[in-house]
Amino acid sequence: MRHVDLAAEAEKIVILDFGAQYSQLIARRVRAARVYCEILPHATPAPQVAARGPKGIILTGGPASVYEEDSPVCDRAIFDLGVPILGICYGMQLMAYLLGGDVRRAEKAEYGKTNLYIDGESGLFRGVNNPTVCWMSHGDYIKEPPPGFSVLAHTGNTPVASMGNQERKFYGVQFHPEVTHTPEGEKILRNFLYEICSCSGTWTMSSFIQESVEAVRRRVGNGQVICGLSGGVDSAVAAALVHRAVGPNLTSVFIDHGLLRKGEAESVVRTFRQGQGMNLVYVDARERFLNRLAGVEDPERKRKIIGEEFIRVFEEEARKIGDIEFLVQGTVYPDVIESGTKTASLIKSHHNVGGLPEDLRFQLIEPLRDLFKDEVRKVGEELGLPEEIIWRQPFPGPGLAIRIIGAVTQEKLDILREADAIVVEEIKKAGLYRELWQSFAVLTSVKSVGVMGDERTYGYTVGLRAVTSTDGMTADWARLPYEVLERIASRVVNEVPMVNRMVYDITSKPPGTIEWE
Repeated sequence: MRHVDLAAEAEKIVILDFGAQYSQLIARRVRAARVYCEILPHATPAPQVAARGPKGIILTGGPASVYEEDSPVCDRAIFDLGVPILGICYGMQLMAYLLGGDVRRAEKAEYGKTNLYIDGESGLFRGVNNPTVCWMSHGDYIKEPPPGFSVLAHTGNTPVASMGNQERKFYGVQFHPEVTHTPEGEKILRNFLYEICSCSGTWTMSSFIQESVEAVRRRVGNGQVICGLSGGVDSAVAAALVHRAVGPNLTSVFIDHGLLRKGEAESVVRTFRQGQGMNLVYVDARERFLNRLAGVEDPERKRKIIGEEFIRVFEEEARKIGDIEFLVQGTVYPDVIESGTKTASLIKSHHNVGGLPEDLRFQLIEPLRDLFKDEVRKVGEELGLPEEIIWRQPFPGPGLAIRIIGAVTQEKLDILREADAIVVEEIKKAGLYRELWQSFAVLTSVKSVGVMGDERTYGYTVGLRAVTSTDGMTADWARLPYEVLERIASRVVNEVPMVNRMVYDITSKPPGTIEWE
């Protein structure tokens, strides 16, 4: 399986990831400042880093201690590339350790908000209040910075809260400027990007579209392209982007696997055939997928079965169309992270990443692979997609199959589809749809006793999940008004057969995931 790399060819920052929980947040903050960035494994060799042509390098935090055996380290040669470097938390400690400083275990760890006192002047803290509030999370500290470095800031417990070698443009901060708990963190990061790295801030969604379109054209030429179109924002934006590049050479295939939300199949066909004028092939594969999923309870098996079956259907349709070499997918960055990378453990396999078969014969085109969901929506707006597509809440590729706990049956699909439609309708009526990242129903395998019409019932329990988030990497449960919860529960129990109880999931991510499977 070959992958077509469509990373933006613009000025960029390289982020070396040491396993920090905030690595993706750092990337989002950099991109919000209109500078493109890429996250690479911490051990990426210096020549490979240099080949990216970075204007600067950021070393992330991480859970390890630099002086411990087998703690993650970067290639020391990155400090000889002549590129500005910013170390954050563990990244600063590693910089100090490798360049001759003294890093030790602190007698008193420092967590949470604290006052940061700036010592002297530097480009990193230009325009920042003194003192300012910062967010700390560390158990080690730098007793002495390396030769050539000066202390730029301190806190009550941390003598070296920031350090810098202004001649070599090496800087470090012990706190986390990427989190909102550091109010002036965005300003500090922008100072690194603009004052120290001399970035010009030319990366916008318009420039991303232009560069991606040109990259697709160069790679595809006159070749034929097939796209898996689900109707969700990711695949829709990917299809529109590639359609702009290759026009009629793109055929979008919409596979109705029978696991979609109520009315969704009809909506997708109507929108993309009539509204967008794309070549759209509709495939009714409902019975096929249901047969493959019969009796399967394990969620990972469900995902992999659905992912493989998608590809097999694509291959069959591609043979009907002609000589197809390329497959477009709406893979986004959280899909890649959660399916496991060199610096992120496997959380769950996404059908379009971890679920792909090894013998896939297509070359993949994944123009959104390095984007977060909010960035994808901005691209969609630039491409002129309708609001109902751009702001449709994320829907997993395996669909309702992973919102049914246990084996998937037609009866369970019918129950869940009706319950989910009620949830969406009531959330929209309450004016909350755009405020929520996702809101949906889950059909559990639990049955319980109820009383309806003075008679005993023994029906399913439906779960309600509603979360707020910006990129899907973390999420908090939504504090829905009681009256909205009451209307949803009342309608589901009264209108959906075989359901007599509803519960509300108030788990954040982490420790839970947004989906139940």
